[in-house]
Amino acid sequence: MRQPMSIEAFLEWEERQATRYEFDGFHVFAMTGGSANHSRVQRNLITELGSRLRGKPCEPFGSELKILVAGSVRYPDAFVVCSPVAGKATFITDPVVVFEIISPSTSGVDRIIKNQEYRDTPSIQRYVILEQDRQAATVFSRDRGDWAGHVIAGDLNLEMSEIGISIPLAELYTGVELVVDPPPEQ
Repeated sequence: MRQPMSIEAFLEWEERQATRYEFDGFHVFAMTGGSANHSRVQRNLITELGSRLRGKPCEPFGSELKILVAGSVRYPDAFVVCSPVAGKATFITDPVVVFEIISPSTSGVDRIIKNQEYRDTPSIQRYVILEQDRQAATVFSRDRGDWAGHVIAGDLNLEMSEIGISIPLAELYTGVELVVDPPPEQ
């Protein structure tokens, strides 16, 4: 029986690869490309986080930097860290807020597996799952010892008290082709 790879062995192996990979503690997964909508939401998110956090102790990063969480290695679409980060760092161990932009191919992993990993990582106070074709997000946060989730949509703000900022959802979806859902039948 083959032994699972350690995180240290994975990190060493990945450094030699041309492609980025995620690691769930047992399996290695190549990171693949996304849609134009995904890219637009990610760009808008990084821009809005950067402008709102400028001059504050927290710093946003995109999917070029990985995080170590609950025995896994992930490349979230964006995250915020509030501790100093060395210029040569290739991974972060203490993100505070993590963002994933969901797609049909990643829905189960983002909503269930990564959600559990992020919940089990004490530094993470908020996990935001952004839709890529609807102005909506599912937000999980710590609430008196519980990991509670709720959905926000439309003209609401994404409140992030742990990093002291708020972003209108509409600003994350500038230039995105949105699906218009029909009104519910009466």
